[in-house]
Amino acid sequence: MASSRSGGPSMRALELEKMSVEQLKAVKEQADLEVNLLQDSLNNVRTATSRLELASSALQDLSLRPQGKKMLVPLTASLYVPGRLDDADKVLVDVGTGYFIEKTMAEGKDYCERKINLLRSNFDQLVEVASKKKSVADEAGVILQAKLKQLAPST
Repeated sequence: MASSRSGGPSMRALELEKMSVEQLKAVKEQADLEVNLLQDSLNNVRTATSRLELASSALQDLSLRPQGKKMLVPLTASLYVPGRLDDADKVLVDVGTGYFIEKTMAEGKDYCERKINLLRSNFDQLVEVASKKKSVADEAGVILQAKLKQLAPST
């Protein structure tokens, strides 16, 4: 399939050229909407990845602390209570929807790494889809502008 950058118009551009102005507007609006939804998904994946990276780092830090170590335990983002490390080899992992599973420190780290890798893979796939949708929206916009210019009375 020829690309519009290699000289000839792409198959998609040829299909878009055949559409009416109303159809082109609908295609562009739909593609723009999908791009926005994909951008939201990308932001959510980015946020989830950051949280897991932070959790993985916290597990690494926790594994270096001796049993009985005094520490501050966060209850909220700005409220902490004093605590004492009882057993650093056992952690509770939030697996979603309010469920926690007790794991060893190594299992907890492994869980975080697997989730991070999965999210990165999903992120890459979403970027690819968003790029293709953006390309469709851009092509439809260019063709729409050209058709509207043709329809406009020349002065």
